[in-house]
Amino acid sequence: MIGIFDSGVGGLTVYKEIAKALPNEDIIYLGDTKQFPYGNKSKETIIELTKKNIEFLISKNVDIIVIACGTATSQALEEVKQNYNIPIIGIIQPTINELEKDLNTENIGVIATTGTIRSNSWEKEIKKVLPSTNVINKACPLLAQMAEEGWTTNEIAKLTIKEYLKVFENKSIQKLILGCTHYPLFKEIIREELGDAVEIINTGENVAEYLKNIIKTSIDGKGKHEFYLTDLETEFLRVAKNLLEEEIELKKA
Repeated sequence: MIGIFDSGVGGLTVYKEIAKALPNEDIIYLGDTKQFPYGNKSKETIIELTKKNIEFLISKNVDIIVIACGTATSQALEEVKQNYNIPIIGIIQPTINELEKDLNTENIGVIATTGTIRSNSWEKEIKKVLPSTNVINKACPLLAQMAEEGWTTNEIAKLTIKEYLKVFENKSIQKLILGCTHYPLFKEIIREELGDAVEIINTGENVAEYLKNIIKTSIDGKGKHEFYLTDLETEFLRVAKNLLEEEIELKKA
């Protein structure tokens, strides 16, 4: 059983890819909507929230945990891996594994929450495998909140994306990493802004591929999927339906 958690609806972009890659596996998803957003919280708070989420998933008897949150991955993953006897992965390393396959990348852009950019985790890990690559970071603090409200295709979203991506003008980036799992919800607008020459990296696809390589499924049939939220009074269901193109049932964590 795979456990996945995020601060809200963004982690569903990772869940969607995992469910597609491993359709036979049981999955439990936890959205910590009560504590959303994570991006502007202190590292200490992020670690405590991450521990709480992990303990909830462990109580559901999961076998592996995916931190489907860029902020929690960048600020809590290394600490919690030392505290629990269960495999825990984030969104950064599986993506770095893919980046390493293309050693000719000269310029990479990273957009993420303020906390993730402040931690400099993406640039540190990229430089380990691509030391000569130039990394341009940009915090986009409004996007996660907009995604939670379902504001991912309207004019406000287009103007906000346009403003945030100005930093990449004349930088000749070959790849743009969506370093927050909420950001794939804006992928079409980002594509319109950057053009087809830039590869847009959805970390969920890399996480799914990583799991597919380490989980040798022997189960027939469709896996059972459960969805829990710490606060049910959100726009989660509407956004989830648009993203997953199906109805899901929510439970209170």
